[in-house]
Amino acid sequence: MRLQEVLSVLSKSSPYAVSTEREKAISNSLDEVKEYLYIETDIESDFKKSLTSLSSSDKKIIFLCGSSGDGKSEILTRYSQEYSNRADFHLDATHSFDPNSNAIQTLDNLFQNFELSTRPLVIGINIGMLGNYAQDGNNTKIVESIKHFLDGQETSEDHIFLNFESYPKFQLSQNGHASAFVREILKKITSPENNLIRQYFDKEVQSLSPNKRLCANYRLLCIPEVQERIIDVLFKARLMKDQFLTARTLLDFLHTLLLGNGNPNTPGYLYDNLFEESDNELSSKIIEFDPANHRTNNIDKFVLAHSLGLPDSNFQQYLEDLKSVFGLRKPNKPKPYSYLRLFYLLKNTDFSNQYHTKFYEDFSESLLDRYSSVWNRHNNYSGDPKDRTSLIAFYRNTVVDSIRKYNNRNANNLDKGQFLISVHNGFQVVAEIELKPDLDRIKSATEFSSSSFSVFLKLNEKSVEIPVNINLLNLMEDIVKGYRPNKHDKNTVVLLDELVDQVKDIAADSNSLLIFKNASRYKLSNSDDEYIEVSGV
Repeated sequence: MRLQEVLSVLSKSSPYAVSTEREKAISNSLDEVKEYLYIETDIESDFKKSLTSLSSSDKKIIFLCGSSGDGKSEILTRYSQEYSNRADFHLDATHSFDPNSNAIQTLDNLFQNFELSTRPLVIGINIGMLGNYAQDGNNTKIVESIKHFLDGQETSEDHIFLNFESYPKFQLSQNGHASAFVREILKKITSPENNLIRQYFDKEVQSLSPNKRLCANYRLLCIPEVQERIIDVLFKARLMKDQFLTARTLLDFLHTLLLGNGNPNTPGYLYDNLFEESDNELSSKIIEFDPANHRTNNIDKFVLAHSLGLPDSNFQQYLEDLKSVFGLRKPNKPKPYSYLRLFYLLKNTDFSNQYHTKFYEDFSESLLDRYSSVWNRHNNYSGDPKDRTSLIAFYRNTVVDSIRKYNNRNANNLDKGQFLISVHNGFQVVAEIELKPDLDRIKSATEFSSSSFSVFLKLNEKSVEIPVNINLLNLMEDIVKGYRPNKHDKNTVVLLDELVDQVKDIAADSNSLLIFKNASRYKLSNSDDEYIEVSGV
């Protein structure tokens, strides 16, 4: 069996992409490969604990829920046969033996049978279907429990909810971002020892007609620094495009990297496969991060020199080493953007004459680094004076300044500390406010998801909270530099508008307001809620 066929197990079009209730015994080589690639995750470990703690007479339901392709059926299939004497399993909440029943009716029947039974029930279900059943289901007790779960409240002790979204695929720490899940999958595929797939790679290399481009891609994927760059790109897709990572989409993505999306006999090189359009869900988001679209003076010089065919002995030596070490062959009509993608992937590697390091700064992930730093300062704040100083500086220079500039974008006459409330017939209603971080709430906040953190602001002894993702952080930084948001920022601006509206509502209740029109200025002061003082008339 050739390497290409072995890797087909990764593809979403493979019959092995979704597990079904078949005999668990390994029946052929592809079953063996699929079994080798399997990784026990934290949610599976917790599922196993919940399942094994049940007795056959416990009247409980285990809901294994998440999104399509995250691995629910894989886990349920693995345990359904072994524990069929302990619980009833329903692998797919929408599956029915009655063609005339819809999904809600199927669940109603399932729960009705559960009520009549003496055994526990294990069910795989999508979050969306949980929501639908909470709206239209007939089993009152289960509907209420589902509603409590979806609202983050305590559920019935008879209902155990295990949600894939509660087990994030990416982790943020003071050392940066990581993904144990992705790293473990890549290790399974590329490890030099005790690796079933590596054995097929070795056979492919030694065959009479090896797939040279596939072998070159595999060698590239084996480089630890390349794997880190791939994790970077996947993390950016999660943060900036709100793209969830499931087991199925990741494996199909790796299949695309190695074999491309076109003719599997002549796949593109990995660095092009990473950023070119394909039918993989992850690729459709990652294409927007293509380093070939970067525009810097250094990159433009390289593209121009390459297009003109100007001699570059260092680059020629670099290409020779790429061919001898990885088997990367120079195409008949090489395109500079392909080399830029390669430089991006090899950014942190020690290879050849280090030609790729000329573009180190051009391909920096400074936004990721800044987001990680701010996230950690919020998530780990304990009152340390150094962290306090750092947080106050971030709020003053980024959060508060961007709010003020965005809110006052049509009122350039206002000074720092003045906040436009509204405009009536040319009269500006303004409040003088002091926005500052609510350090106590930051300190007491619970751990944030890696995809966002909350900023806490204090104004007039009232606290404002708003979630900030990497896109909003980036927009805030740009506004401070003078950027004016446009229609392309509409999804992110909604979050900023929400924050500004909260601040505006509190500021409008201030004891004093300013009224501006042209050169005229008036101040209205509420004196002990008894009368209004007017000055500046």
